[in-house]
Amino acid sequence: MEKQSTSGRTEKGTGGYSNITVKKETARRFRSYSKKFSKSHSEVLDGMIQYFKENNLDPFGEGTKIIIDSIKKLELKMMRKFDRIIAIIKNMEKTSIRPTYEMMLILYEAYVKDGRKPRPEPVQIQEERKDFLEPRNTVPKIEHDRILQEFKDYKEHCNEILNSVEKVEPMMGKPYLKINMGIRDFESLKHQLR
Repeated sequence: MEKQSTSGRTEKGTGGYSNITVKKETARRFRSYSKKFSKSHSEVLDGMIQYFKENNLDPFGEGTKIIIDSIKKLELKMMRKFDRIIAIIKNMEKTSIRPTYEMMLILYEAYVKDGRKPRPEPVQIQEERKDFLEPRNTVPKIEHDRILQEFKDYKEHCNEILNSVEKVEPMMGKPYLKINMGIRDFESLKHQLR
């Protein structure tokens, strides 16, 4: 039932007010909840309904399950990213931090055993080096092993492609070669060779 002013128009807003019967405890909880937002009861209730609609939530069933599932998926993605970060840090520790630390430790031990204090040498300004453009003759062992493994994998992949080639001799025209390869494999190969 709408409350109407004496002039026959509805009160503030687009519509009038209507009464809804709820339990006293529910009304008390709703009033204390809507005080947090400094909004009217109508605005809070309207916001709640809009939130449920936009997020396709059902307060009595699957709504909470949808939220929990999306949180679990997000948590799983975050854990995978943390694992990647940890792997990067471990790799940095293996390839740069630990070897540098060990070299510094060896130099320090040699310095302590020597017992002499180093003479301060005059600072010399080095000329600009241009030898970094020249090819180097040495490659670190880890990189060498990695390159060999990549070459071995590449060679196996090339042999697989060559084994899938067959000769086709049509009734008319010149013979040609046909590669039996799926579209996904072909796209993957194109992507690898970029």
